[in-house]
Amino acid sequence: MKILIVEDDRDICEILEFNLLNEGFEVECAYSAEEGLEKLTPNHSLILLDVMMGGMSGYKMAETIRNENTTTPIIFLTAKDTENDMLTGFSVGGDDYISKPFSIKEVIARVKAVGKRLGNAVENPESNETVFADLRISHNLKELTLAEEKIALTKTEFEILALLAENPDRVFSREKIIENIWEEDTYITERTVDVHITRLRKKMGDYGQVITNRSGY
Repeated sequence: MKILIVEDDRDICEILEFNLLNEGFEVECAYSAEEGLEKLTPNHSLILLDVMMGGMSGYKMAETIRNENTTTPIIFLTAKDTENDMLTGFSVGGDDYISKPFSIKEVIARVKAVGKRLGNAVENPESNETVFADLRISHNLKELTLAEEKIALTKTEFEILALLAENPDRVFSREKIIENIWEEDTYITERTVDVHITRLRKKMGDYGQVITNRSGY
């Protein structure tokens, strides 16, 4: 995995870089969101992104990246740790959220978890799709196509959509979705699920209605 660290505190950047290199990752640093946007390439597997920086914020950088249909996973690093701050991160396309001060072990564990989930994407070369009229979900390519147009989803958005599509006759509680998608990340709240579902429906346009609600679920 090639990781892009976007952090304006050079000491934190050096600590992260040193430890991630020791774990066998390829690492590149940027010291502002603007520099991060310049350095980001399709070869980057993950972005560690500070929220509060001079100039463009991490949230704005994430929003810019997602508006360009770039689906590279983003883990936010931030001193803000309220639920609203966390939900803001997810609403602009973040995949994970680590509060400062953090332990290096926690960061490495989260990075490895993302790497494991990315690796699972290419295990089965056989065709594996779910189709609803003009809506096509490729489980191997991790792509959503609507009327032949590819819709860019974050890793988490796709995993939620795939979970629901693979179980069309099942009603999921928010707790069960959290258990299936985030597994051991107990900091995730039920509102986080709502944020991702809202983003999914918005991206799917008229097809968003295929995701239906039952009161309390």
